Amino acid sequence: MSGRRLAFIYSPELEGLSYPPDCPFKTQRLGLTRGKLRALGLLPHDGAVEVPARPATRRELERLHTPRYLDELERAAAGDLTATGFAMGLGGPDTPVFGDLYRYGAWACGAALTAADLLLADVVDVAFSLAGGFHHAHAEMASGFCYLNDVALACEHLAAAGRRVAYVDVDAHHGDGVQDFFYRRADVLTISLHESGRTLFPGGGFEDEIGEGPGRGYAVNVPLPAGTYDEAYLNAFDAVVWPVLLAYGPEVLVVELGMDALAGDPLTHMALTNNAVVAVLERLLSLRRPMLVSGGGGYHVENTVRGWALAWRTCLERSGAEEDFGAGLGGVFLGSSEWTGGLRDPARPVTAEQRAAVEPELHATIDRVRELIFPHFGLAPEAPGEGRGLTGSANLEEINPQTRRVRNRL
Repeated sequence: MSGRRLAFIYSPELEGLSYPPDCPFKTQRLGLTRGKLRALGLLPHDGAVEVPARPATRRELERLHTPRYLDELERAAAGDLTATGFAMGLGGPDTPVFGDLYRYGAWACGAALTAADLLLADVVDVAFSLAGGFHHAHAEMASGFCYLNDVALACEHLAAAGRRVAYVDVDAHHGDGVQDFFYRRADVLTISLHESGRTLFPGGGFEDEIGEGPGRGYAVNVPLPAGTYDEAYLNAFDAVVWPVLLAYGPEVLVVELGMDALAGDPLTHMALTNNAVVAVLERLLSLRRPMLVSGGGGYHVENTVRGWALAWRTCLERSGAEEDFGAGLGGVFLGSSEWTGGLRDPARPVTAEQRAAVEPELHATIDRVRELIFPHFGLAPEAPGEGRGLTGSANLEEINPQTRRVRNRL
């Protein structure tokens, strides 16, 4: 153990709030994850504690959302959906109107602010706020199960405290709401790795969305082909995200840890295992910066809960001899996306057909993003076709000496 301090943000009140039963977004994932961590003896744990959440105040929500939008949310939650509220996205198939609409969003935002305050006070090193991850919510527009943007609010709160923020979004869907809030700012770097908008909602997040004005170069999008698998995903992260993070030099990280890029998710078309998500998390932890980990997408509930529990355990640095207890109980591979007997997914074989479908598009994306983004950070884009198959920061430092100098400062 390295002495890393963790906080799990939770309150029983969250258990009583829910989306409609037929909605794919299940708030119960938070309680299920907490239950799994407690059953595994990982919460509480040495250096890891549970911290009460609280609802965000109206004044706090108005730091990002307009007063008239918040009024419409409250009206809709009370059963009064107006024409104005409908124009703001309420009442659509992915933005249902229900009684807990405003309260759950306010609690998620308050949980994220609680996590951010713990980091600012240097009380913990990593804070998990899994109630939210509502990255599609805009200043006055609901979208994609998202009404109030907890992760953007946390980024804003950290930036207002003078911190240099890097927001890293690994949800299968593009983090469009967070991107829009900071599109003209250089104090919050937004990075989103997601399934391409050509095949998945919300239909954006393309390579040329790089920010405007003072924020030009500080919005980084890595759209991925449907069917992207672990190796390809990590190659994209190492070739684009890692050198940009090193060059930017964040003082705090906000990570939207959606689990809907995992194979078997009913709403997406990706082919990751949770091993790839953990590999990304381990890279981010190596920066030794305070980190807020939020929830996000994940519509196969068991896979999502297992992935979040594995992420928590990774932050505790339980590995090796402390590998999944279930392996000794006779874990069984049930199919393409279900596994009993441990937190880690089994490896998924990659066929030649998958590689042929994914790699050409992914290589073109990597080249294009590096061409557009790297000059803003003093990094030299590689010639097309070079640098494939990167799996670690050492290779990146050899290719880009600039990143070595920045890393030495971190």
